[in-house]
Amino acid sequence: MRVYDFTYQLIISDNPCDIFNHFGVNQLHGLSLKDCQAYNNTKEDAYIAGLCNLIPNTNKMFIFLNTSRMNNCKEKMALIFHEAMHLSLEIHNHDVNEKEEEIISWAEAEANKIFDLI
Repeated sequence: MRVYDFTYQLIISDNPCDIFNHFGVNQLHGLSLKDCQAYNNTKEDAYIAGLCNLIPNTNKMFIFLNTSRMNNCKEKMALIFHEAMHLSLEIHNHDVNEKEEEIISWAEAEANKIFDLI
């Protein structure tokens, strides 16, 4: 597992259950470590492919990316951009009427940065 601290925390792992251990929790935003461990996580299906939400007990956001679900460049970029869009919407207060282009452009730039880290 790799962790990067930006204005948000980026967590990258090939094991979807690592997110629970990273935060030291058994439950995370409606998901459970027990269910994750029981799930048949494969390259085609996983309990968590990606997740964007608040770090427990803070106001700081995180993005978690499960690299085992990145089987090719298209899947890799799609997953990264998907989670970057969630984060961008939060950062820009979901103001798509006034900030649509800014929201998309921020997510695109961040996705490119993350892509290069992986």
